Amino acid sequence: MSALAPPPTRTVERGLFSTYGARLGLPAGIVVTMIVGSLLSDRFLTLQNLTNVLINMSIVGIIVVGMTFVFVTRGLADLSVPATVAVGGLLVLGLQPSIGTVPAALVGVLAAAIAGAVNGWLVGYAGLNPVITTLASGTIVLGIAQVFVGGVIVYGSDPEAQAFLTGRVFGVVPVIVLIFLAIVAAGHLVLSRTVIGRWSYAVGSNPLATQASAVPVKRVRAFAFLLTGTLAGLSGVLLGITLQTARPGIGMGYEFDAITAVVVGGVSLLGGSGTVLYAFGGLLFVQLLTNIMVLQGVATEPQGLVKGALIAGAVAIDVALRKRGGRE
Repeated sequence: MSALAPPPTRTVERGLFSTYGARLGLPAGIVVTMIVGSLLSDRFLTLQNLTNVLINMSIVGIIVVGMTFVFVTRGLADLSVPATVAVGGLLVLGLQPSIGTVPAALVGVLAAAIAGAVNGWLVGYAGLNPVITTLASGTIVLGIAQVFVGGVIVYGSDPEAQAFLTGRVFGVVPVIVLIFLAIVAAGHLVLSRTVIGRWSYAVGSNPLATQASAVPVKRVRAFAFLLTGTLAGLSGVLLGITLQTARPGIGMGYEFDAITAVVVGGVSLLGGSGTVLYAFGGLLFVQLLTNIMVLQGVATEPQGLVKGALIAGAVAIDVALRKRGGRE
């Protein structure tokens, strides 16, 4: 019997490494990034620069919350995000003069939510491939948006709404950042404290066993895409009001930024693991790293290479940790 003792010990060690290595790696990476940034530039740790980092991550951060649900439920990714962002931005600015900013914003979010609901039905209930489905639906939705505005740029007509979103509470925290943090908090509570959250983890971990346990697998997957579409539309609305201008391509690249943040945050592509808070941490890490590169004058192309390398590295780590934990 004593000869059989070492293997369980190694298994426990691997389990501890998988658990605590994944949990501590991201916070440590953020700390190291901030130290490096402060050494490279005396502007990095200034209040103005860090506030700008938060503002820049707010729009894509709202999308990250929804994308986390898609990943957790093993939905791979929602590539229709650029289109739903554009729909939100174009509708809110296009309808401002006739119905006002708030009703126009609601219409923009509702239209994006409908697009998300269609994705959810096609993926969750019809069982279509999420990547191909959302890529196709995004192309269609973006085409509809272009027809709506005639392929031109739409300008805002409510500078007061812009001033509200760009204003700061107590002269420090921008309103748009508070909205973003509130959505992160709500998303975290839903995923970690509600039935739909527990179902999401179960669906991502083992969909067949979960379905046998009477969990509505199709409905849970559909909800993830509905949520992502809705939040992408909200991001487009906020972006349009903030910039006071929108065009059909306003959301291009946001899907890649959201996927990068979620993967770097440790949310598995294979589903069943990850949290909204760690996805937020992944976004913060990527934004801090991008900010350092901007301050150092690094061109846009190398920045894209760095983000691509982050995704590849994070996926490789995820696969390695799952193998160590016995989940292949």
